[in-house]
Parts: sequence; C-alpha cells; structure tokens
Amino acid sequence: MASLTSRLMTGAPKLARVAASRIANFHSYSPEPSQPLNREPKICSSALEAVQCVKSDSVVFVQGAAATPLELVGALTEHGVKNNLKNIEVCHMHTEGPALYCNPEHSHIFRSKSFFMGGNVRKAVAEGRGDSVPIFLHEIPYLFHRKIVQPDVALIHVSPPDQHGYCSLGTSVDCVRAALVHSKVIVAQVNPKMPRTFGDAIIHQSHFDYLVNIDTPLPQHGGKGSSEVETKIGQLIAENLVDDGATLQMGIGNIPDAVLSALHNHKDLGIHSEMFADGVVDLVKNGCVTNNKKVIHKGRIVGSFLIGTQKLYDFVDNNPFIEMLEINYVNKVGVISQNPKMTAINSAIEVDLTGQVCSDSIGTRMYSGFGGQVDFIRGAAEGFDGKGKPIIALPSTTNKGESKISAVTKPGAGIVTTRAHVHYVVTEYGIAHLFGKSLRQRAYALIQIAHPKHREALEKAAFERLKTMPVS
Repeated sequence: MASLTSRLMTGAPKLARVAASRIANFHSYSPEPSQPLNREPKICSSALEAVQCVKSDSVVFVQGAAATPLELVGALTEHGVKNNLKNIEVCHMHTEGPALYCNPEHSHIFRSKSFFMGGNVRKAVAEGRGDSVPIFLHEIPYLFHRKIVQPDVALIHVSPPDQHGYCSLGTSVDCVRAALVHSKVIVAQVNPKMPRTFGDAIIHQSHFDYLVNIDTPLPQHGGKGSSEVETKIGQLIAENLVDDGATLQMGIGNIPDAVLSALHNHKDLGIHSEMFADGVVDLVKNGCVTNNKKVIHKGRIVGSFLIGTQKLYDFVDNNPFIEMLEINYVNKVGVISQNPKMTAINSAIEVDLTGQVCSDSIGTRMYSGFGGQVDFIRGAAEGFDGKGKPIIALPSTTNKGESKISAVTKPGAGIVTTRAHVHYVVTEYGIAHLFGKSLRQRAYALIQIAHPKHREALEKAAFERLKTMPVS
C-alpha cells in the first residue's frame, strides 16, 4: 500500500485523481471507468465552482457533439478571465455551442486544439488562434493512450447515476473514454436530459472529482427537409447502391438523411456507423433496420456519437438496441469489413477529375477534419463478403454555382480520400463508378455527373491535364 500511495502522491496520470487519503481497498487505484471506487465526488453548487480546478498551463479535454458540456465550457471561459489564467489548451472533437474561449480577446488565455473541427472554432483556426490536428477518427484515442495528449482536466456531460452509481456518457463515447482514463481530474455536469446509453458509455460516479447538477436540453440538429438536389441524390443511392441486408454507415447532414428517407422499402438493414441521426429512427420503427444479417453485434445498432433532434435522443435513451462503443473499435477497418454488404456514404467538398476527394478544407482554409471517411471507405472496400460499396456523395455545384467536380482541387486543398480509395461518386446527375478505371475513364465518368453547364469546360480541362480526351 505504501508503494501505491507514493505513486498517487507523485501524480502518475492514471492514478492521480484518486486521493491517497481516500484509499479503502486495493481496487481503488483503477482508472477503468466502469470500476467502482470507494470515494465520492464533490458536489458543486455551480459550474463556475466546478472548474476552479483548472489552472494556468493546463490541458483541458472537452466532450463533444450533443454531449458538449455547455455550462462547464462557459464557466471555464469565465474562470480563465476572472482569475487571469494563461496558456490553457482546450482539446476536443467537434463541439456545439459558442466556444467563447476562442474569442480573440481570450487568445492569451486559451488555445483550441481540434481533432475534428466544428464551425465554432473555424475562425480561430483560420486566424492562427487555434490548431487543427489532421487525424483519422479511429486514431484519436491513441493520442491519449500514447500520452501525446495528456489532459489535466476533463469536462464531460453525463446522465444521472442509477441505483448502482453508474452514469452514462450518453450521446458521445467516441474518444471520451480514452481521455478520461488518462485525465488527472474529471469534472462532470449531470443532466437528466442526457440519454442513458449502453456499451462503452458507462462510467461510475466515483471517478468524478467534481460534479454539478444541471437540467437543460441538449443541442439539436436536423429536422429540416432535404432540397430537391439532396432528395435526388438520396434516391439514386437508395435505389441503385443499397441492397437489402446491407449494413450502413452515414454521416450527419441532409444527404445522409435523404438516403435514409428513401430506404423505406428495404429489408434487414443494419447500422454500423461512427454516428447516426434522426433518419434511423423511422427505419427501425418501420422494420427496415433489424441488424439481422450482421455477423458481429447481431441485432444491435452500433454507433460512437450522435446528434439530432429530441426524437433521436428519446429513441436512444435506455435502449439496449443501441450500442455506443469507442471510436477506435467502431471505425477500425478490420471491424467494419466484417459487416455484410457494408455501404459507406460520405460527403465531400470537391472531387477532382481523377477521383481525389477533398473533405476537410476549402483551399487552404480548414473546414472540418478527416473524420471517419477514410476508415469507412476502406472498410467497405475490404468487406469480407466482397459486396461492400464505398460511396462519396455531393451536389454537383456549390451554393454559388461553382462546380464541385473540379479539373483540379483548389490550391492548398487537402486530399482526405485518395483516388485509389474511391469507388463510387454520386451527384444529382448520376453515379460514377471509378474502381478499376483509368484516369481518362474516370474523367469521362465524372464529367457525366457534373452539372451540364460545367461539362464543356471540364472536358477542355481534362484534355489539358491528361493530354488526351476522356473516354468511357
């Protein structure tokens, strides 16, 4: 016991949050979130009180998506300003809310580090006041496990404890569990509005150092209808590329929602996706999603984070049909590829005439991140049954009328998915099947699904680039 106590007192990251004075049994050392510890968190009267543990030069991890702990994040900003803190790094995936800590007047206090960037930090990154880390979604937990990122404090958002003291990470498991295991201090906002989910989401309240009780709605997205273009893309994918018995992965946005809306005549669909949204709920209720053909997690929807409307949150609450698992498992190519007829549907900012896909930036301006696109595009392509379909879907033009099928990507644009990864590209004008095609065949196929007003210019650009005319 003396050896254990000395390790605690020296601040070993995985042990430091268990105070030596509270040790009552041998198992109190465990950082495993599902392991009960013989200790109680301090219950704070306000979010501001709960974040007083954050000091200058701290690394703070913030849970994301619908589980963004908005009250704690707001209090963190207030605490930093009031107490003249400095050099605090805030690391996170996509978060919701205003992210006031990213305001220019707070740049001497806080600096954001995004593993996947949301709209609330784009300006800070563009102006050099924040950082963006290019990384595959499934590799984010390794940043913590390999101690590349070592959080001093983790700010999380959980459901209330059950009769055994277990809370749930709810709508966001992703990289959170890995961050918690390696955080020295855990601060939780406990909210009855947070859905209780299962799988890797459970965490015993004895792991919290500080908690504050709140009762506020979660951030919401979606609920709006798809445009005519998005509806057409959804129909093309549903009618031509999604088979009965397929396992689906889809991101957030109107195009994935449009695909889901067009699948109501399909049978025995499965879901294995890093995230999902409202469209899945109706497919389950209509009997279209059964997960019956899956060979792993048979009969279960597998996800890692989600965001949608209250309809989605009510659906996943206390629902054992849903398994929320860590992102390094859900997005592992070797796991994805085991699913039958794995059909991965992902979006893009632009696709060039050779099939290169830019998804994380507009020219040099960072927009989002790698996310799970490459994980699932490759997982579908490597499907054990040979029937997977990796799909990139996008409107043919931007809101300004520019072609999203480009002769070459914009200067400085990052290639997320290489031309060798891409199999199918879909716009409202059709489907381009690129696998096994030469560069000039690819150019021809992509020009055919470009907006008609841009096709002539793309043909000329293709000839200049390839020194030959595109062919079918």
